[in-house]
Amino acid sequence: MEHELIWHLPVILYLYLAGLGGGAVAISGYSLVTRAKFDDMRTHYHYFRLARYGAVFGPLAVIIGVTLLIFEIGRPFRAMNLFKVINLSPMSIGSWLLVLFITTSLIYGLTFLPSFKRKYEQLAIRLYPVQRVLALINIPLGISVAVYTGVLLGAMPARPLWNSPILAMLFLISALSAGIASIVLARAIFHRKSHEATPDRRIRAYGRRKTKRPGRRYHETGYMLATIDLVFIGIELMVIFLFIMFAHLTVGNLKYAIAIILPGGEMATAFWVGVVLIGLVIPALVGLYTVIPRLFYNTPFVAHRSVELVLSIAVLIGGFMLRYVIVIAGQITGPMGL
Repeated sequence: MEHELIWHLPVILYLYLAGLGGGAVAISGYSLVTRAKFDDMRTHYHYFRLARYGAVFGPLAVIIGVTLLIFEIGRPFRAMNLFKVINLSPMSIGSWLLVLFITTSLIYGLTFLPSFKRKYEQLAIRLYPVQRVLALINIPLGISVAVYTGVLLGAMPARPLWNSPILAMLFLISALSAGIASIVLARAIFHRKSHEATPDRRIRAYGRRKTKRPGRRYHETGYMLATIDLVFIGIELMVIFLFIMFAHLTVGNLKYAIAIILPGGEMATAFWVGVVLIGLVIPALVGLYTVIPRLFYNTPFVAHRSVELVLSIAVLIGGFMLRYVIVIAGQITGPMGL
């Protein structure tokens, strides 16, 4: 059966990249605000670098996604009409939210660029108060952008699969998980060493005693990312269950629309294999395998670089497939009469 699709890959990529970028910046801000203190330079170094990856790459993902959306419209300058009238419509609120987030997150990301130099400690100390304020601003803004991608779809009652109160929560949890995966992937690519010991010269610069590097062990940041991502994956599985059950128990168009992703439906394989199996179940099982020794036996957290690469890519694929399935399935099953 042929279906007319109005929203294509650029819109799907926008929803995906905007959520991923918002999630990455939110996780970056959380790491900086709660962990990156200057009472211990070794601890600060690890959490500061973790925050740097999300702060630098998060805004770029959102900018790329918004650019794709603007050119998908056909007339890029027509998008400026959204800023001529301020109202409570999802498009108007979302447009201003994106502009505000891109502005503040870019400033936040720029404060981390000097840290790529070899000697950055003194500059990092001077920038930290500014970074902390920007992190406190960008955490709620990043979460809002991630939620907005789901609200944008949910505001269309003629598309029953999208018109669910659970969709925004599903996109939010998926965006935060994808944000963590992007940070882990960036760390695995740009920081090739499997250990995360602070260089001894930086410890000596602050009068610390020279300490032995912990070999292939990861710093506590690796364990923190793995456990938080496991929590998000568990919540996402629960929200997916609620999303399906809510639709199945609802009397009306939504009950029939959800059948497209259930076994036997047109999008069932893409959903259960691409989203659930690759994006959630496999990363959860492997994540548990790496976390359980540290959680129950207090052994050092160890995760090989190849494992981190594969798991982060799997989570990112699952996040993209979630948007792909929801957007395509929503168009196939609609519009329907109100």
